[in-house]
Amino acid sequence: MSIDTNSTTAWAERVIALRRHYDSGATRTYSARRNALLALKESLTKNEAAILDAMRLDMGKPTFEAYVSELGLVYAEIRHTLDHLKAWMRPQRVGTPLSLQVSTSAIHSEPLGVVLIIGPWNYPVQLLLAPLIGAIAAGNCVVVKPSNQAPHTAAVTERILEEAFAPEQVAVVQGAGSVVGPQLIEGFRFDHIFFTGSPAVGRTIMAMAAPHLTPVTLELGGKSPAIVDRDADVNTAAKRIAWAKYFNAGQTCISPDHAFVHTDVMDHFLASFSKHVHRFFGDDPQRSPHFARLINAKRFEVVKGYLQHGHIHIGGTHDAANRYIAPTVLTDVSLDSPPMREEIFGPILPVIPWTEKEEVLQMVRRNPFPLSAYVFTSKNRTARYFTENIPFGGGCVNHCMLHFGNSDMPFGGVGNSGMGSYHGKRSFDLFSHHKGIVTASTMIDPGIQYAPYGRFKEKIMRWVLK
Repeated sequence: MSIDTNSTTAWAERVIALRRHYDSGATRTYSARRNALLALKESLTKNEAAILDAMRLDMGKPTFEAYVSELGLVYAEIRHTLDHLKAWMRPQRVGTPLSLQVSTSAIHSEPLGVVLIIGPWNYPVQLLLAPLIGAIAAGNCVVVKPSNQAPHTAAVTERILEEAFAPEQVAVVQGAGSVVGPQLIEGFRFDHIFFTGSPAVGRTIMAMAAPHLTPVTLELGGKSPAIVDRDADVNTAAKRIAWAKYFNAGQTCISPDHAFVHTDVMDHFLASFSKHVHRFFGDDPQRSPHFARLINAKRFEVVKGYLQHGHIHIGGTHDAANRYIAPTVLTDVSLDSPPMREEIFGPILPVIPWTEKEEVLQMVRRNPFPLSAYVFTSKNRTARYFTENIPFGGGCVNHCMLHFGNSDMPFGGVGNSGMGSYHGKRSFDLFSHHKGIVTASTMIDPGIQYAPYGRFKEKIMRWVLK
């Protein structure tokens, strides 16, 4: 049963119940964690058709996109976690310096306690459940806040979590984030807060958490560039950028926000890009079952406003009643215009020419710390130049967005695009406290550290510690 945000007493009691359950130790054993993850997988499988239908109702997500990017990644994360959980939970033996002998040293991973996970609307299942998997695997109790902007999905997600978990282990909070967030974060000290969303809201979350000294993980966004060099396979680059840009109608935090294309291959790129968009979505993308819609009318108006800030090379059509904006390419876009200053988060791709690598660095620095960056080139030297000189969260060479699907790699931002990373073991580590414990022998006691001190003892310790 979800927490009633209109009743302070109701949600206070639920959070207290979570704390009491955590303190009982019921979530700490390997079997409890494993069984909880298996129950989540079972509930997801049972409600798979309902969750896919809910995402279609909320934002017109094609079933293929919804399964691949939401359920498929969640299933993969559960499987990866179950495969490695026992090893992750095992104390990690580390070396012990000579100065601490005779003893052994180990790092013990223990749960943090009661954590809060706040999910976004663009991937309302995967970006909510992936961190939840890490939190459960680490042995925590969790308050989960789905996005109210995807209401059908939020309702089905609540049903899935209620079927999978005991109410004292996972509590679901529904309602507007602007109301629910302050009630929860200011009302209780959570042991960790995990938030996915915009930088503006991320700053607010941090400010509310600060009085409690609650640690916060922020998965934000930014203007992620795709960089196409003249020696790239231009046709492949155009195809892969088009796929990534228009996946979920551009409402992806790691989507290529804009493309920097070398002037020598600009015409080739634009022609190839147009060809692939037509191949993906046909003569009329609005009739295509493979193209999603913008989440709401407010977002539609914001994205539509970007159309006036450049030359429309392809696309540009829109329909407010259907929250539809066609797959669009803009050229002749000023770097000072809104689509080059704000994260677009929609199906509009500004394409900017360049001739020297330094130009690209200067343009990226106008919107520093992108969440992702994508470099298309046939030269390792060029790839290294851009990946080493641009600070960004993660990315790909000669493709887009693939890095997100690897549970063995960290995912997270840097600077304005976020702080902290997760996926796989890093999710487990994120929701764990790593307690270092030295176990000393009682059989042998060198005694050098004890008073009275003398020159001989000091000489020995200086030698040992150098």
